[in-house]
Amino acid sequence: MPSAHTAVVAGTPVDTRHWIGGHRVASAETFTDASPVTGAPLARLSRGTATEVDAAVTAAADAFPAWAATSRAERARLLHAIADGVERRLEELAAVETLDNGSLLRSHRRGVMPRVAHNFRFFADHPLSLGRDDLDTRGHTHHITWDPAGPCALITPWNAPLMLASWKVAPALAAGNTVVLKPAEWSPLTASLLADIAAAAGLPAGVLNVVQGYGNEAGAALAAHPGIRRVSFTGSVPTARSIATAAAAHLTPVSLELGGVSPLLVFADADPELAVRLAVEQYDNAGQVCLAATRLLVEESVAEDFLRRFTTRVAGLRLGDPRDEGTDIGPLIHPRQHGRVDGYVRRALAAGARAVVGGGPAGLPGGLHYRPTLLTEVAQDAEIVQEEVFGPVLTLQTFRTEEEAVRLANGTRYGLAATVATGDRERAERVSARLVAGTVWVNCFFVRDLRAPFGGSRLSGIGREGGDWSFDFFCDVKNTVTAPGGWRGHG
Repeated sequence: MPSAHTAVVAGTPVDTRHWIGGHRVASAETFTDASPVTGAPLARLSRGTATEVDAAVTAAADAFPAWAATSRAERARLLHAIADGVERRLEELAAVETLDNGSLLRSHRRGVMPRVAHNFRFFADHPLSLGRDDLDTRGHTHHITWDPAGPCALITPWNAPLMLASWKVAPALAAGNTVVLKPAEWSPLTASLLADIAAAAGLPAGVLNVVQGYGNEAGAALAAHPGIRRVSFTGSVPTARSIATAAAAHLTPVSLELGGVSPLLVFADADPELAVRLAVEQYDNAGQVCLAATRLLVEESVAEDFLRRFTTRVAGLRLGDPRDEGTDIGPLIHPRQHGRVDGYVRRALAAGARAVVGGGPAGLPGGLHYRPTLLTEVAQDAEIVQEEVFGPVLTLQTFRTEEEAVRLANGTRYGLAATVATGDRERAERVSARLVAGTVWVNCFFVRDLRAPFGGSRLSGIGREGGDWSFDFFCDVKNTVTAPGGWRGHG
């Protein structure tokens, strides 16, 4: 039966309290989480402050010694059990997250939630093979190990809440750390369900803690807490600056993934249908994707043909309820985000840009859908080119030479990703080598392998996630140097 601390969302009971030290903990204050799909409130959740953060960090610190001493194999078993729980509750998780953040239900079912389980499985197993061959220096042996760092603060965004949380939670736990997870206040519900799943899997109390609330309250207190040994954050540059400043007081290492304004370079020798398909993919999740190639850079000689094919394909996209299997673009997550996106477009149009596709709100029920938009006649220094809009808004610029294409691509303060469409292998290698980006995709987009590093350059962030890189961050890497001989007794 639902209680005062339970919200029923898409038929699934969701506890609205924090999860601290293996128990549900309520706060005196609450905050409202509303659905971008229906506009109706989904839940009133406990609103964390420094008090709840301190309790969660204390619980994580208390649980750390035993969890750090737990064998890698046992930690892997428990993380696989969490993955099993995610798979058993996949339909519930998909339905809840769709109502909570407006992303497509079909994407949650087919890709996002299965990837959550995969993330837990991958990071569960990775430490079992983590290691380097010993080094020898004049007979001295260097033995490298990865030691758990301690309680970790994980602050996650709203655009893919559970998947992006799992990218952080899974490696942190697998490394032997304990965790305090602070989900985004606009999409906190599946983090609460993850706490239930982890408890049912047998994860010891205090190993995973979840504190809900606002970034400038719970998030700020968490980043500044002296008991935290690592801070991992995905989100905006202004928030990252605040987090880095807070963490600096205790010299707490930070990992920051901050999005960007990535380019898609389309050369004249590219497969035209492939190039257009890659461009239209950038409207995925209503453009609320940090990796999105929002800047289309198209060789001048094929720009007219590209634009014709692009507008035809975009015309076939369907906006609507994300729970509908036929919907391609759902709503933006929040009225504030909708206003932010529309503000960027309005200012660009006032400055002389031309909307060849879209250019404003869609006018659908709920009021949060935005028409997929393509703006041309934009200068390289224009706000719409230089700043992350985080909505279904792309710009198109043309170039004549490879040199110009690279210059335009690198001409922002960001460097998260880049996509190159070309039929020339040598050009692909040459251009990719010159692009400032953490990831470059050639004739493809969003192909990920958790063994590979992920992160950005410039304002797109600090550090890398994935494979050994995750464990380099979440661990204290130790080198033990042993002299030859001189042993007495047994051994």
